[in-house]
Amino acid sequence: MSDKVYKNFINGQWVASKSGQTFENRNPANKDEVVGVFQKSNQDDVNDAVTAAAEAYKTWRLVPAPKRGEILYRVANRLFAEKERLSQEMTREMGKIIAETRGDTQEAIDMTYYMAGEGRRLFGQTTPSELGNKFCMTMRQPLGVCGFITPWNFPMAIPSWKSMPALICGNTVVIKPATDTPLSVVNMVKVMDEEGIPPGVINMVTGSGGAVGQPIINDPRTRVISFTGSTEVGRKVSEGCAPTFKHACLEMGGKNVQIVMDDADLELAVDGALWGAFGTTGQRCTATSRLICHKDVVGKVISMLAKRAAALKVGNGLDESVQMGPAVNEGQLNTVLEYVEIGKKDGARLVTGGERLTGGDYDKGFFVQPTIFADVTQSMRIWKEEIFGPVLSIGSFSTFEEAIEMANDTPYGLSASIYTQNVNYAYAAMRDVYTGIFYVNAPTIGAETHLPFGGTKETGNGHREAATACLDVFSEWKSVYVDFSGTFQRAQIDNQ
Repeated sequence: MSDKVYKNFINGQWVASKSGQTFENRNPANKDEVVGVFQKSNQDDVNDAVTAAAEAYKTWRLVPAPKRGEILYRVANRLFAEKERLSQEMTREMGKIIAETRGDTQEAIDMTYYMAGEGRRLFGQTTPSELGNKFCMTMRQPLGVCGFITPWNFPMAIPSWKSMPALICGNTVVIKPATDTPLSVVNMVKVMDEEGIPPGVINMVTGSGGAVGQPIINDPRTRVISFTGSTEVGRKVSEGCAPTFKHACLEMGGKNVQIVMDDADLELAVDGALWGAFGTTGQRCTATSRLICHKDVVGKVISMLAKRAAALKVGNGLDESVQMGPAVNEGQLNTVLEYVEIGKKDGARLVTGGERLTGGDYDKGFFVQPTIFADVTQSMRIWKEEIFGPVLSIGSFSTFEEAIEMANDTPYGLSASIYTQNVNYAYAAMRDVYTGIFYVNAPTIGAETHLPFGGTKETGNGHREAATACLDVFSEWKSVYVDFSGTFQRAQIDNQ
């Protein structure tokens, strides 16, 4: 591949799109910098990729799982060795600060090592039969071709969450990276190719959701679709999978809450809210977008947070001193600014921020101030709707029971946290806040790869990513009965 021009990866080869068209990807912190030129692919490219994956599946599924794991282990070693380069390129294409992209790359490393180890596990069960001289067990079997549609906010971590478990189970992959961040997936796929993943086992096609994502969903040869993105698009993915009953794993929106009780360590709670709300410029599905505080401490928390948020250094994420990067693109920036106006119109009190940053280098990127609204009530749109930007809405409560009701007052159910020194409150909140992820005395962000990741309600459709739970997405259970009695035995009928 020539410098800054990147091709699709199909059947072990880097190939140009049959459309003959490309698109530019630019640094959101500096629009003058072209990160790369990528293929603007079409349905023909997807067809080639799925064909390659379907053919490769015939042999890849028969490779012993420990051998598949050995390849992934080598991939993890390479990602680790090239972590700094990969992280810097990720910051250039996505904007989040270098400390965070190092964490993103590390997640991919962790997931790859983790799934490499699963090559020697992939455990099933053995269980006694109700009949004599009969053996019962369960085993996993792969599904076939997996189609992945991945987001821009974690451009290597989330593709690894999907790809590594799919591969260790014996599936093959066609992946469409987000159009804002294709380079990180190019880098991951290049490492996988160089470390011995056979041709056709991993395929990557860049382009738009309509031109590339939809054909992946529609192709009858893809047997599972894993999507991370908005609830609106996820609903369409689910509908697209339904006619052929293909598996759909959907990881979608969030409107995550941090509860601060009156007995909380307020310095710790403010640290958590600041990181949860403004880490990744608020562009996380797990970002803290609602903060609810006990009425006796809400004023102090607002004052402390406003001072800290206003002092955050915003800029190019490659500068080690910068604490918050840009919005990923102009559309996302405009969405944030629109919600600021909505918040004002609905009667919320703007405490700090709310403006686009301009002047000097800011004019080259999509920068916005960290923004805090106070006096936010449950009827307001900024309480209810996912903004996906650095906007924190603060409300208050009088009782623990009211806090739980407010926390659950959302169509989403991804992540939540509580800050308290009261173990009774902590355990009751753990039980009663209806989310897939919950933290005590920690922010709503910070998931680890060896625990299941996913949400309830309109955040997901019941599946989980990461940990061993994700293996259920990429494999089918098979129950096996071995009768060594030499006689004809009928379960239930002959066991009365």
